[in-house]
Amino acid sequence: MTTTTSHTPEPEGLAGAAEGPARPGRLIQNEATTEIPVHLLFRDEAGPVSVPLRPTVVARRQGTGEQPRLRRPSPPKPRPEPQVDPELVEQPARVLPGAAGVLAGVCGAAGCLAASWWAGVLPPPAAHALGLPAAAGAGLGPAQWAAYAGAVALGLFGLGGLARGRTGRAWVLGLFGRYRGTVRRTGLMWVNPLLLRRRVDVRLRHWRSEPMPAADGNGVALRAVVLVVWRVKDTARATLGVEDHETYLRECVEAALARVPVEMPGAARGSAEVAADTLTRLVVRDAGVVGLEVFSVRPARVEYAPEVAAAMHRRRIAALDAQDRATLVTSVVDSVEDTVTRLTMRGLVDLDDYERKALVKDLTVAFCSGRGEQAS
Repeated sequence: MTTTTSHTPEPEGLAGAAEGPARPGRLIQNEATTEIPVHLLFRDEAGPVSVPLRPTVVARRQGTGEQPRLRRPSPPKPRPEPQVDPELVEQPARVLPGAAGVLAGVCGAAGCLAASWWAGVLPPPAAHALGLPAAAGAGLGPAQWAAYAGAVALGLFGLGGLARGRTGRAWVLGLFGRYRGTVRRTGLMWVNPLLLRRRVDVRLRHWRSEPMPAADGNGVALRAVVLVVWRVKDTARATLGVEDHETYLRECVEAALARVPVEMPGAARGSAEVAADTLTRLVVRDAGVVGLEVFSVRPARVEYAPEVAAAMHRRRIAALDAQDRATLVTSVVDSVEDTVTRLTMRGLVDLDDYERKALVKDLTVAFCSGRGEQAS
């Protein structure tokens, strides 16, 4: 006897439910997804696996026929380094010894006397005193005036160019806005009087700043006074490469303080040295382009900013009070435990649990009262 069994196909939803939970449909119909093979997640070979980076694909709009566009991340642009004119470098200026200027001045004075004698305007007593013969008496003509002008110009040009160089000082010379050299010589010398002179201090200098804004590693606002040891190394760049090299140095220090965390004194051992080294490195890099040589940048005094000083003071007082209370409680507990143990071990008292608790309580109150009176 043959039995015919008819197989009724199950709906797709029931079949999917029997096999497992149904996968949710895509929220975006046109999104592009990439499946990672399972065998790439578990590899037997040892060694690093390099996975190429794929650019981000932006889905195209449905029905527009637009091709997908590639959006590649742009690398960060490097910050431009501050630069000064490469031709602006200190070079020695041409000067003459001071004797040349003195000689030119003496010659100019002698020329004036000779022109006066030639024109007949020199008094006879003065001529006899100088050992000159009788005056020629030619009068003040064009030739005499030309001799006067030449002698005066020679005297002014010679005496006007005399300068005195000092140790630790330098002269930066310029002519019509062009750099002509630097004079680092000392003593009496002659410099072209037509050149513009700017005096620069090239000694080793130290600068103690005013309180500048800073912050610690947790972002708490601080005020730091910084001590900077520096000197002018290239007078041409320090004078002509920047408007005011001292103001530029101050702003470099302030910018470095904004980037380097500064800790309060005693916060962490060695943190002050690390902060000083970092500050020095940053300021040396920024100030070197304008001819300044920085040796050290160290925080001389660090304190909390006025807006957070009161709160940090209360916090420190609370921490000290909590530490004192913890020390007091530990000392009292140790004293009570030692007293009860000695009384029990020596057999002076025989206490049950209730009496032991009462004794511990009384001793704790007594010891706390005594320590509190001693602390006050």
